[in-house]
Amino acid sequence: MKRSLVGAPLPVVATLFLTASAAFADQWIQIEAQPTLTEATESARGYAARFPNVVGFDLPGRWHAIALGPYATAEEADAARLALRAQGLIPGDAYLTEGERFGRPFWPVGASLSDLAQSATPPAVSEQPLSDAPGAEGTELAALPAAELPAPEPEETPAEARASERLLDRPAREALQTALGFAGFYTSTVDGAFGPGTRNAMAAWQSANGYEPTGVLTTRQRGLVLSAYREVVDSLGLAPVTDDVAGISVTLPMGLVEFDEYAPPFAKYGSADDSGVQVLLISQSGDGATLGGLYEIMQTLEIVPLEGERARDADSFVLTGANANVVTHAEARLAGGAVKGWVLIWPRGDEQRRTLALDALRTSFAPTTGVLPDAYGEGAEQDIDLLAGLEIRRPDRAGSGFYVDGEGRVLTASDLVQECARITLDETYEATVSAQEDGMALLTPADPLAPVAVARFDGRLPRLQSEVSVSGYAYEGRLGAPTLNYGTVAEQRGLAGEEDVLRLAMTTVPGEAGGPLLSTSGAVIGMLASDGALAGEDGRTLPEGVAFAYDMEKLATFLSANGVTVTGSEEVSGVADTDLLRLGRDLTVLVSCWN
Repeated sequence: MKRSLVGAPLPVVATLFLTASAAFADQWIQIEAQPTLTEATESARGYAARFPNVVGFDLPGRWHAIALGPYATAEEADAARLALRAQGLIPGDAYLTEGERFGRPFWPVGASLSDLAQSATPPAVSEQPLSDAPGAEGTELAALPAAELPAPEPEETPAEARASERLLDRPAREALQTALGFAGFYTSTVDGAFGPGTRNAMAAWQSANGYEPTGVLTTRQRGLVLSAYREVVDSLGLAPVTDDVAGISVTLPMGLVEFDEYAPPFAKYGSADDSGVQVLLISQSGDGATLGGLYEIMQTLEIVPLEGERARDADSFVLTGANANVVTHAEARLAGGAVKGWVLIWPRGDEQRRTLALDALRTSFAPTTGVLPDAYGEGAEQDIDLLAGLEIRRPDRAGSGFYVDGEGRVLTASDLVQECARITLDETYEATVSAQEDGMALLTPADPLAPVAVARFDGRLPRLQSEVSVSGYAYEGRLGAPTLNYGTVAEQRGLAGEEDVLRLAMTTVPGEAGGPLLSTSGAVIGMLASDGALAGEDGRTLPEGVAFAYDMEKLATFLSANGVTVTGSEEVSGVADTDLLRLGRDLTVLVSCWN
């Protein structure tokens, strides 16, 4: 709705003298929105040469509204709008608003809201012909007193509606289809052709809004459809942005975001006025490997919820995600030796505006010359839990498990997987608890896996003081690989005399629980139990250097009862530490619990 009326000749018709309410009633006719204060002031000055109650207001996102009012009632305002539009004095898409988005008035210069509220009556009618006003040379208009405001126009008949519809040009027809689509009534192609799809959409809109469903919108109805759409578009403040540092040109909802900082590989546009909307522009030198790495790590960010589309090919990727709070959409592609893309983060429950912003961003995005450096600015924050200042998603807890068959089923400690909304293996593969009992849990991957190694069990009871090791993720996956922890078998039973438990002389950490207990030959002889699982019912804390493991017989009974064929080990001699470490890494799985 960007127009300039300064210097435009006025039609030879009667002008309507507008009244202001004695009390500020928040009823306005918005006739324009301009992107800059200079353009808005020029436009307001042009309208003020014709009407006495022109007011300019700041809008969110650097836009500026030109309005007529205030009016005491919506009926009074609509009557004025219809009369002025019929005479061609205001744009046909001018619409009524309560002014809830209006900010500080910038026109008239020096005006305040209290001044506007006190303007109870219009100024006296000037006897000077309007031909003396700037831009109205040779035109003389008679002033119509406020008391002679015409009654609201009656609704057009279907024949009149068709006649007025025939006057619409192709852009106006396409705009109407777009607005009907925005309102949820039109789902076909925007082509300006009013075929059966458009007619059905018009009839559906009419029925939903209490009108006779003729399938042909009247002039008034078309105005209502368009004004509802344009008011939402105006609230976004869509504006072209060229970021020369990132090397990206794109249209952004600048009414809702503002530039924050460069934090490679992102140019961050944070929320403006607590809108909750964020945009990240992606700009990074690299190739297909860089694209793939970014695709993987972005899925670990808190701003990309887990539930959503994941798609990647050799040259691009798409990531979407939604939770109870936000909806996120990210796209990136290779562009001349760089990865360029964007992320749109939007509050949940504002789908219409999000869709408009998403469409504008997607269709306007274009890489330009330039790319963000690998680091930007002094003192960039470095943190294992952050990427460019964005928090990386971490599980609630993580620990160890190990493969027990060729389909990728995993045995772990049951404490680790209690009350988890989601369980992953090696932070990649989804899994569910298929059985659990007495401190043990069997996990089944969503899709069968092909592990490099599976547990081979030694049915012989280990000798006292024999050396054993536990393979596990001692620091809940922060090291990226399991480690071996060494100790000895101190007793072949638990503190309460349990015969299926091994007491170990070993100092362990919580992340190792669920890991396989290995003999020197590499055979599995047990599973490390969770801290406190066998400390006794009185909840006493064990002294340092004491741990417990469930022995092989207990594990084999549990696994066999749940359909896992236990494989025996034929190795009897010890293996080198390097081979034991390799075996532990192939066998051990990082088990993560997410909420």
